[in-house]
Amino acid sequence: MTLGRNAGSAGAGTSAGTGVPVLPGAPLLGSLHDLKSDSLGTYLRARQWLGDVVRVSAGPPGMRSDLYCVFSPEGVQQVLASQSANFRKDNPFYQEVRDSFGNGLLTSQDEDYLRQRRLVQPLFTRRRVDGYAGAVAAETASVVTAWQEAPDGVVDLSDEMTHLALRAVARILFGTDVEATADVVARCFPVITDYVLRRGYSPATVPRHWPTPANRRAAAAMDELYGVCDQIIGQRRRDRAPAPAPDGQAPAAGATVGQAADEDLLTLLAAARSSQDRARTEITRVLGDRTPQARDLDRLPYLSQVVKEAMRLYPAAPVIGRRAVAATRIGEHTIPAGADVILAPWVTHRHPEYWPDPDRFDPERFTPEAEAGRPRYAWFPFGGGPRACIGQHFSMLESVVALAMILRTYAFEAVDTRIPVGAGITLRTEGPARCRVRRVDR
Repeated sequence: MTLGRNAGSAGAGTSAGTGVPVLPGAPLLGSLHDLKSDSLGTYLRARQWLGDVVRVSAGPPGMRSDLYCVFSPEGVQQVLASQSANFRKDNPFYQEVRDSFGNGLLTSQDEDYLRQRRLVQPLFTRRRVDGYAGAVAAETASVVTAWQEAPDGVVDLSDEMTHLALRAVARILFGTDVEATADVVARCFPVITDYVLRRGYSPATVPRHWPTPANRRAAAAMDELYGVCDQIIGQRRRDRAPAPAPDGQAPAAGATVGQAADEDLLTLLAAARSSQDRARTEITRVLGDRTPQARDLDRLPYLSQVVKEAMRLYPAAPVIGRRAVAATRIGEHTIPAGADVILAPWVTHRHPEYWPDPDRFDPERFTPEAEAGRPRYAWFPFGGGPRACIGQHFSMLESVVALAMILRTYAFEAVDTRIPVGAGITLRTEGPARCRVRRVDR
């Protein structure tokens, strides 16, 4: 996820953590190139070769950093929940996010975090979220209609689902100017996230105020993103309606969980015809021709299983970072104080001890009986503990409502059978995800 430029590592001569196996790397740069070129594959290899707690060293001599990777569900639970006080968001990556997007829910800590969570909690109560189903359905209906005109019946699900998720969230949070808001976010967000990632992966960075091309591009994108937020907040104040987000903060990427699940799920279903047909049969039986509502989530258990399996294979946040503030024993190893810690849903969700044939798409993994037989943190696409994602119910609502409407109308056939993905701040496709859609006769 990031290279901690000041990480307290076993390489500093401390005895704590010295028993943690180290992933082999290049003599000069360690695993730096591997992390930059394929961080998800690097973490997978680390677990496969060395086990559930692995140290990954990266960077040139004198600037080398150590990442302590924790892959077991039990270890994840310690970091996120039972011993969460020992692990904070104090590493350089989160500071880069703060500097770019403001100190919002993703990055804030202590009293700032509690204050902000209390401020936005009313927007995410179950009752309030259930009321958003109509907005999601309205935006999905536009997509369903537009696909009728798709050239040769081919749509790029990566673009389409990103657009749908942004429009749905813009409609819910902002009400007006949906198109303009979604366009600004879609244009500016990737520029800023790429900038954050480059700086997070670099052992050394130049000051942000230096007029380098990268700094200037990022500053322009941040100005535009913050500008549209200021406009919306100002309009809401003039209308005496509640502001959608804390003043001075860019909108969070809450849409990305649902968007990632939707685009990857449709791609998976395009290659798994039996699951696609079974989900469509359930949708048609439960909904008929009516618009799905929040109360339908419990009536569509197989579709919910399909969504959860997509989130297992393609978690929106494939890597989560923390910094240890106290030495903590995890399994047979000790994570030293000051160490940068990596949790990887991408890896834990593929742990063969809990997920047989882990790369196979199988919604039956999420029957109630199957879920009860696994550790709590074998699946954690929404994080966990006191900082679990505040929008997890909204994510499930958005995904189930949108997918129910889309699958009821269209059958999918994969055009791109292999879709590379990479770890940004969230999981992202690194190429098109095209499917051929065909209207279903009902």
